[in-house]
Amino acid sequence: MTVRVLIVDDSATMRSLIAATLRQDPEIEVLGFANDPIEAREAIKRLNPDVITLDVEMPHMNGLDFLEKIMRLRPMPVVMVSTLTQAGAEATLTAMELGAVDCVGKPGAGHTAIEAFADLAEKVKAAARARVRPFVGHVTKVEDTRSYKAEDIIVAIGSSTGGVEALMTILSAFPATCPPTVITQHMPATFTRSFAERLDRVSGAKVAEAWDGARLAPGHVYLAPGGEAHLEITGTTHLSCRLRHDAPVSGHRPSVDVLFESVARLNRPALGVILTGMGRDGAQGLLSMRQAGARTLGQDESSCVVYGMPRAAHEIGAVEKQSPLARMSSAILGICAAAEPQRSA
Repeated sequence: MTVRVLIVDDSATMRSLIAATLRQDPEIEVLGFANDPIEAREAIKRLNPDVITLDVEMPHMNGLDFLEKIMRLRPMPVVMVSTLTQAGAEATLTAMELGAVDCVGKPGAGHTAIEAFADLAEKVKAAARARVRPFVGHVTKVEDTRSYKAEDIIVAIGSSTGGVEALMTILSAFPATCPPTVITQHMPATFTRSFAERLDRVSGAKVAEAWDGARLAPGHVYLAPGGEAHLEITGTTHLSCRLRHDAPVSGHRPSVDVLFESVARLNRPALGVILTGMGRDGAQGLLSMRQAGARTLGQDESSCVVYGMPRAAHEIGAVEKQSPLARMSSAILGICAAAEPQRSA
């Protein structure tokens, strides 16, 4: 199937770079261009594209306002093309909360267009297969007063495309007493700190970007820094984060497989959760966790934006149980509440 794409960006240079990148893939057809949302609206009606690439800063109407109108009136797959700055990160995260499927960073200092857009074509093709939902509003915090044996179990979560929505939904139900939770989400390096801050605002738990040597504690959630290092969990009595600056694993850095494999080696109660995303990262690591005695959950197909990573994990027997996103928080917390304390022989 050929994926038909409309490129929306007010920079002629950027439009050309994006088009040149996409045209290298024989499965993608660039239908046309729009300089601003007004042109884009007419082009969408005329061309009926499968996917839009969308800039944030444009004349007449910014990309976020335009995206919200799209997701309310005519939901369709959108990939954001954003500057890799703090402001760009905030805008792009807002875009993904509004319903954008994924994002890529524009070429910046020290990065060529080839490097910046290395996975653009794959993200566009994944977006064409994604389940796009109308914008329904922002996540609100859910109060939870149950007691969890937070010192007895660790929760490890992996996600990719669609993970912003999934993690916002899940962590909004996490209480201040939640078990130590570690997350690897595929995301550009400059985005994860802003994302951690957003998660912190909606969650009862304390959410922060992980740092090397951070000691895991109940009521805290640690998000792997994007793009630069793998997150591993190490230790015996006291667990801590380790950032390992190695080559990509399963095509990613940070890799979900690396996180899950490290948790599998801990020899203590754990729960592994694999969420929406394209590819296979995390499948083998989740299997290692299950084989080591951990509980495992996978997001079900109907609620995934892209049913890639959970499918791969399910097919190799890594997933003990599948759950829709709407019930994933209660599934996680229920397993944690029932976890037996670790006892010495």
